[in-house]
Amino acid sequence: MSSLEIISRRPAGTPKAPPLLFVHGAFSGAWIWDAKFLPWFAARGWEAHAVSLRGHGNSEGRDRLHEFGIADYVDDVLQAADGLSSPPVLIGHSMGGMVVQRALAKRRFAGGVLMASAPPYGLWSSTMGLAWRSPYVFQQMAMLTTFGEKAIDPDAIRRAMFSDKMPRDEAARYEAFLQEESRRVLLDIGGWIPFPVLPPRDTPVMVMGAEEDLLFPRAEVIATAMALNTHPVFMPGMGHAMMLEQDWQSAAERVEQWVSAEAMAEVG
Repeated sequence: MSSLEIISRRPAGTPKAPPLLFVHGAFSGAWIWDAKFLPWFAARGWEAHAVSLRGHGNSEGRDRLHEFGIADYVDDVLQAADGLSSPPVLIGHSMGGMVVQRALAKRRFAGGVLMASAPPYGLWSSTMGLAWRSPYVFQQMAMLTTFGEKAIDPDAIRRAMFSDKMPRDEAARYEAFLQEESRRVLLDIGGWIPFPVLPPRDTPVMVMGAEEDLLFPRAEVIATAMALNTHPVFMPGMGHAMMLEQDWQSAAERVEQWVSAEAMAEVG
């Protein structure tokens, strides 16, 4: 069992059910949810938690990061969920969206929300598309993967993560928290996965895309939604990191609306 950082924000009164468990994407940690989303959901009556996957944030394993595979991250989510009051809704961003997909395939949860998620069939299509859409961002993301966060141009990361509306000074504050990602995980999901691991078709899943996302553009989001037997929702004017964007609250509201309508019905 791993020693995992879990950031929890709880409401003042009796929480709504089910609890929410947020899963970050590559190069990140639980902090990305705590900046805005966790306090907002707790203020609205939800029990909100975010886990740092092993090797990320303040979880153990930073010194062994490149040994970890996608299955290890799935185990981390299952372990974090075991510590909650009841089976949560899993909310995953980017790479964390694929982790959530696979966790939903292993165990029944109240539902799943995929925000700017990696597609179930892997990163090959989106990566090659990024090389065409923005060659410089593609090159800098490759530098980040190979040499770490100190080897990259911060402006390229801002362009990859945010829309043009994000102030540079605010983006710079978040960029300071970026870290390396496991090369083993990127190998696990970086190619084409011909037989993807999918949740049961009756599991409630929301697929949310960002209209200005360089990493997972509209076609990728639509393909993910089709694979998961649902229809996508797109957030206008937003880049990849929707939970940090200037209009982040509109994304939070859409997630809450879906959880209230779908996941609460599942547990009710």
